[in-house]
Amino acid sequence: MEQQQATAPPSEPPGPLDLEVAEAALAEHYPHLVRLGYVVLPPDLGRTRRVLTAHALAQRALPRGATPAAEPVATRPAGLPGQRAAREAAGGYAPLRLRVLRAALEAARLRRRWELPPRAALPPLLPQVWGLRLAPRSGGAAALALEQTLASLSGPGRAAFALRDLDGLDGPALRRVLAEAGVADADAAVAEADGVPRADGADRPRLDSPEFDPCALRARPTDLARRRQHGRAALAAAAALAVCAVLLGMPGDGWGPDGAAAPSYARNPAADAALDPNRLTRAEPNAWRTASRRDFATWPARGDRLGDRELLRRALAVWARPGGSVRVSATPGTLPGPPAGPPQLLFAGTVDQDAVVLFHDGLRVVRYAEAGSGDGGGALLDLGRADAADQASATALVLGRVDGNVRYLTAPWVRSVAVRNLLAPQDDARPVTRGADGVTAPVRSPAEARECTSWPALQLGPHLATDLGELVPARLTYGSPSTTGASGTDATGAEALRDLARTACHLPALRGAGVRSVNAWRFASQPLPEAAGNAAWVCTRAETWRGAGARTLAQLQLPARRPDAPGTAAARAEDSAACGPRAPHVLSGVLWKSPAGQWYVLAAGDSEVTSITLSGEMTGSTPGNLLALPTEPGARPDLSATLASGERLTALR
Repeated sequence: MEQQQATAPPSEPPGPLDLEVAEAALAEHYPHLVRLGYVVLPPDLGRTRRVLTAHALAQRALPRGATPAAEPVATRPAGLPGQRAAREAAGGYAPLRLRVLRAALEAARLRRRWELPPRAALPPLLPQVWGLRLAPRSGGAAALALEQTLASLSGPGRAAFALRDLDGLDGPALRRVLAEAGVADADAAVAEADGVPRADGADRPRLDSPEFDPCALRARPTDLARRRQHGRAALAAAAALAVCAVLLGMPGDGWGPDGAAAPSYARNPAADAALDPNRLTRAEPNAWRTASRRDFATWPARGDRLGDRELLRRALAVWARPGGSVRVSATPGTLPGPPAGPPQLLFAGTVDQDAVVLFHDGLRVVRYAEAGSGDGGGALLDLGRADAADQASATALVLGRVDGNVRYLTAPWVRSVAVRNLLAPQDDARPVTRGADGVTAPVRSPAEARECTSWPALQLGPHLATDLGELVPARLTYGSPSTTGASGTDATGAEALRDLARTACHLPALRGAGVRSVNAWRFASQPLPEAAGNAAWVCTRAETWRGAGARTLAQLQLPARRPDAPGTAAARAEDSAACGPRAPHVLSGVLWKSPAGQWYVLAAGDSEVTSITLSGEMTGSTPGNLLALPTEPGARPDLSATLASGERLTALR
């Protein structure tokens, strides 16, 4: 009977491991090394893959040349007979065994962690067997029970069990081999292996039995029907890939002229016409003078690169097919995609060392910008709605933004451009220079400001507009919607500027919302109780280009020392018709604490309100459009009002 224990400490002859010695050892002990890797590998790999991986690990154990024999391994003491003693005495077996153990343990560890595996733990490229399932011979119930027991052990535990059962290692020699194979806790692995009974009788087979021999295999076919389906699918995919490669390699426009645009897989005459720079439409230079309606459609084409066909081609191609390197932004409600027909060219030129192109297709304005190098990389594409624009809302477009400044392209009918600080209503507007092509000098923009210390607004002739981070600046108007209508009146009067000074710091909430115009309206003035001064009730409504999504803010502007002190927000509403052309009435209220410490319910409605009523937690009413009643802190009464027409009006929420 073979001896199964080693009592002497490991000792490996010094000197390099000769490649011929290693190759001879691998050829002699190959079945044993494969069996060792098969036992240590994770059982959940499946028997076929575990067999192939075990063969691959044994073959990869062969070093790529002379290797120092600095990998100490456990050997048997002299005088012990048997095949195991011969293996231990062989100069090349121990290093090969250590390589197989390390690779198998690494594969077992990576089954539980998401890491990049080393080469030795990767699934084998060779050997490979196609169309067959390979597995060792089937054993009886005892072999199945041992297989299940090994599956319950960890990788180090299986390694300790295999070294003990196959190589007869035990004690310090076993622990040293495990430690050299990379096992952090060799004692725990040995204890785990000791929990499995030894094969002292016929109740459990040994690991060197045929049931665990990955070199004596039985072969069975895989699913033949599924293989045929996968084969046909692979053939079809290969044919499609070949066709795409041929099409992409054919001469033509290709990707180069289109800059950062994604590849065009489908072409049709209408799409090609819309993307042909030679078919761009351009308004006559004086069309805005004779047109029945002035809007973006009457803007002439301007800029110093109107004849740059390559730039225009890239801009149109990126508009139609923005690639992954293109940063695209669009106002809410703006449809993506190319134009339905050849768009109108508004501008093509160099702005702050960048190439900029502006288009208009009747529904949208589109801004394309690329670096001055003209390679199309890192392009910008901005889309904004501009349908139903008129002379007052089509006064300017954003050309470029650099370091918090913005340049505008102004409409041809704008005779003067100035900038005024909305937070300083007493200051005059400062003129802004612009070139012959309508491009303004850099103007400080409030769209990217983090603090509300100033709010530059653009005065374009009689119209006042502000930048809210979009292509088209939002027009600022003032007055009751029942008298000014949907178009509004320009907010350039003294009262309008005073109310806007206390409203401007609420405008950042409208950035990027697709706002077309912002109308402010002082719908009531109220004397405060206890002779605390007069307060103004102001309703601010932001209309969008898409029609829906209007935002309404009611604020109480209490007496303040500073003209730019923000008003107190009393109510906010979205998608509400209140304070707009369709419902030009408003009612709002707040809780206010007087300087003496008394709390009041303050409420106000527009001039059509004849009475205001409180209900719920607090009751009361007053004739007219103003209410001021004492209350307790935290009261939440319900507000309603009666209009001169007899209709009921609820408070803005």
